[in-house]
Amino acid sequence: MSTFHTACNDALAVASRPDSLAALTQQLDSDPLNLALHAALAEAMQAVGNDTGFLAHRIALATFDTIVAGEPNLAAIPLYNLATVYYMKGEYDAAKHWYGHALKVHPDLAIAHQNLAAIFEAQEQGAEAQQHRSRAYSLQRVFIEPAQHARRHLLILCSGQACGNVPFETLLPPDVTYRIKYAIDYAHDTEDAQLPPFDLVFNAIGEPDIAQPLTARLQRFAQRCGRAMLNRPDKVARTQRHRMALLLAGIDDVVVAPCIRVDARPLSYRALAERLEVAGIGFPLLMRPLATHGGDGLVLHESFDTLWTAIKALDAPCYLTKFIDFRSTDGHYRKYRTVFVDREPFPYHLAISSHWMVHYFSADMTADHAKIDEERRFLDDPRTALGERAAKAVAAIGRRLDLDYSGIDFTLLPDGRVFVFEANATMLIHREAADGPLAHKNAFVQPIVDAFERLQVSRMGTPSHE
Repeated sequence: MSTFHTACNDALAVASRPDSLAALTQQLDSDPLNLALHAALAEAMQAVGNDTGFLAHRIALATFDTIVAGEPNLAAIPLYNLATVYYMKGEYDAAKHWYGHALKVHPDLAIAHQNLAAIFEAQEQGAEAQQHRSRAYSLQRVFIEPAQHARRHLLILCSGQACGNVPFETLLPPDVTYRIKYAIDYAHDTEDAQLPPFDLVFNAIGEPDIAQPLTARLQRFAQRCGRAMLNRPDKVARTQRHRMALLLAGIDDVVVAPCIRVDARPLSYRALAERLEVAGIGFPLLMRPLATHGGDGLVLHESFDTLWTAIKALDAPCYLTKFIDFRSTDGHYRKYRTVFVDREPFPYHLAISSHWMVHYFSADMTADHAKIDEERRFLDDPRTALGERAAKAVAAIGRRLDLDYSGIDFTLLPDGRVFVFEANATMLIHREAADGPLAHKNAFVQPIVDAFERLQVSRMGTPSHE
């Protein structure tokens, strides 16, 4: 009998004990490259109905033959694959555990650091996330994702900062898009010439607070790359919140709340008060960190006392924005999202909430058929749902943004004007579960994806217009 089979029998003997899972896991922590223990743990997981664990360890076993190639670092790949199964299933603690083992074998495995950064970010452990993110991109700047039926090789310019990029998983289907992701903010200009061949460039650094300092670097790349670039960096940069009123000035029926950016702690109470007065910002007002969306870090201040306390503790730049009560006549708050592809508007969603901080996930949309029906009407016929004036205003905003991919979150004021919350390139679109209560939205996601595909086709072969 082979040594492996003997070891398997010994491991399976452990697996038959009542405490087998804990015992095998403890043994694997001491010997993570032991194939026999992985095989036994897979069986033990299957026996207790842990499908994720069974799949994870079976995938690890299937890739352990890379060790035979003689490259010691390759032994980390099965452990990385095991961890990634847990990561994809949302079992973050198990994923972190096995990514840790992978990095003990191969400390410079950039993709493991990259995924750990995403996990720590999701768990709101920013310092740990940044540590792994910096490590990942110091090791590797180019990540290639081949596609079996690739229509083109698309170079995607990304930021190593988690919140900096356009969410493009749905927008760029991985089965037809050969994706070359380039963390350009960590790369020296000389690395640009070492990139694999590509047909088109998508500047996916859509968060303007992150994009603005990179504008010169991105423009240098655009001038040299010899390919068309979607989402010109200078146009992304001008969508910062404190520049939005100026950007959209003069568009009929559009309202933007006054906003200032505070980069450093004001010298005095009076200095801040004077600056707010000049900007036309009274109370209540909203305070939020830079480069955030979805209400992260957003605080409503009703008085100068609470604001001054927060400002005195300021350790990073923030925005201060006048709060405008945007309740509809029925007492609810509404937030519409429209996505622009090549400046053309596409309705994406409507959230209706009893709270001023409107999120689709917290608005309890699926529990109220009337809300879903209203959203359907907006998706089916946005011009009728918004009214002619507002529909024209939204379309004009798309043209003024002048981006290849962008979007706007907005509401309608009681007088019919469009009140803009934000307008930039970071707008998320995604598909819903086909059998879920929001499956009706998928029919409106596909036109956005199709339009972006048409845009890429039209720009293929076009030289850079920077």
